[in-house]
Amino acid sequence: TPPSIAVSDVECNTGNTSVSSSECAGSFGHKKPLQKHSGVQTGGKTYCCSVCSKGFSYPCSLKQHLTVHTGEKSFSCSVCDRRFALKQHLTRHLASHTKEKSFSCSVCDKRFAQKHYLNRHLASHTGEKSFSCSVCDKRFAQSKNLKRHMAVHTRKKPLSCSVCGKGFSLKKALTNHMKLHSEGKMFNCSVCKTGFSSKSNLTRHMRIHTGEKPFSCSVCDRRFSQLSHVKSHKCVGEN
Repeated sequence: TPPSIAVSDVECNTGNTSVSSSECAGSFGHKKPLQKHSGVQTGGKTYCCSVCSKGFSYPCSLKQHLTVHTGEKSFSCSVCDRRFALKQHLTRHLASHTKEKSFSCSVCDKRFAQKHYLNRHLASHTGEKSFSCSVCDKRFAQSKNLKRHMAVHTRKKPLSCSVCGKGFSLKKALTNHMKLHSEGKMFNCSVCKTGFSSKSNLTRHMRIHTGEKPFSCSVCDRRFSQLSHVKSHKCVGEN
């Protein structure tokens, strides 16, 4: 059960002294004068979190914020039962089930289900890179790309394979690795039905059927279906 943090535990900062919100509220008859009074105290942020001291203008805002500390998730999706701490997060999630895309890009007309996805996409047009690495100052358009990059500096590998224990920095890398252990092969050749654990292996295999040879020797122009074949190729034109 998540820990309980009472809203009444907050304090109102009056500038020189701190009093409980109930004491502060007692000086007024009801909520509205208290809200007006908050402007005199902290510039409209009377309700303070007892855990991190962050201030809020309204008790309902504080109550929502407290779920960050308690881990409480009161709002559940009626489709997949996933739970959320805030109602707006549930509303945003529901769009993934309805596939409704209400937000469109003014540049290329691509549509998105959520506004923050649209904002993230707009960076591809503006070239804006708001997220910078604190180690090497390299900049990124998306926070997830920065997070992925940080693994280069930290060399942390918090994700481990449950079969062999090998560590990974990224969830995607772990997912691809797990396919090597699984008996099922998800990528099947449409011609001979041979199965492969990765799409890249299937792509290489398909060249057997198509005859495609995308790699060539820079000396004699002989072409090969695999890059490894180019490297092992003994070119007669070389000294």
